[in-house]
Amino acid sequence: MTVMDTLQSLGWRPFFQSQLDLENKLAPARVLSVHRGRIEVAHENGSESILLSGKSAAFGITVGDWVLVDLDGQVVRKLLERSGLFQRKAAGTAGEVQRIAANVDNLFIVTSANRDFNIARLERYLAIAHDAGAFPVIVITKADTVDSADELVKAAAALSPGLLVEALDARRPHDVEVLRPWCESGQTVALVGSSGVGKSTLINTLAGTHQETRDVRQDDQRGRHTTTGRSMHCLPQGGWLIDTPGMRELQLFDVADALDEVFSDVAGFAENCRFADCAHGSEPGCAVLAAIDAGELDAERLKRFRKLHAEDRRNTESLAERRSREKNFGKMIRSVLSDKQKERGGEHGGN
Repeated sequence: MTVMDTLQSLGWRPFFQSQLDLENKLAPARVLSVHRGRIEVAHENGSESILLSGKSAAFGITVGDWVLVDLDGQVVRKLLERSGLFQRKAAGTAGEVQRIAANVDNLFIVTSANRDFNIARLERYLAIAHDAGAFPVIVITKADTVDSADELVKAAAALSPGLLVEALDARRPHDVEVLRPWCESGQTVALVGSSGVGKSTLINTLAGTHQETRDVRQDDQRGRHTTTGRSMHCLPQGGWLIDTPGMRELQLFDVADALDEVFSDVAGFAENCRFADCAHGSEPGCAVLAAIDAGELDAERLKRFRKLHAEDRRNTESLAERRSREKNFGKMIRSVLSDKQKERGGEHGGN
């Protein structure tokens, strides 16, 4: 196997190759997991653990990233530009951004046929998938717990034209075979979904491993966290799978274009509104409201569309304001330090 074959098996693409300096002797490496102060990487010569410090610690490296490594010095020198990034506004009020996974080709959006199934949550995950440039597949697990999952499949498939939806029992290899085409050599697939929907069980079946799984609570059918960190696992077909912890809160930010893709039906009607900035509330000449009156659009879908756009706008603006405040604060500090240096220089000159 050649060096290029090895890199391609890790997910290497021409997009990353174009960022290399041919005279540079640094080695491309894929980030398999991120820990406090260190990362696990795989490259043409194998895999190893590399400490992060100084400049490399400030790169904001996440699982799935490609980095350039000085193997002799065991130092990360550069973070390559990503082809896509899954991210969200972190829980809480600090206004932080949480990077989930980078350079993902396919996204398995995992829900279950019990009370976890939620159309609004699926739309959120779809927005993240579109924003990251990943191909989404909705996977409805625990299909064996209901008489028929057909209505759930139909409801999920209606969210976007051409959207693939599979209902299965994640414990059965025969059922899971339908997902194999998105797990081939060099492909990177990520799993997202709430706790208890069967992600670990699905990973066990796909990878032939035995991650710990836990039963859902019978009183509310909600799961307990099993996965506590993000990491990449090599699949039998040669693909790579990224598992993520269950996420109950998924705050969107900076995904306005992706939302328009997910809600392409709403966006399509909106193009015919009288006013370009129509909020589809009570404005005259609103083509979206006219579509609802004509039975061509579901009013609840419009409500979810407006809610997600409002949330995205609010979070995006709050993050932008925070960054602006930090930038201005930094300028003020530099100005104060500069003035003090000038004062000291004047004092020395006077003596």
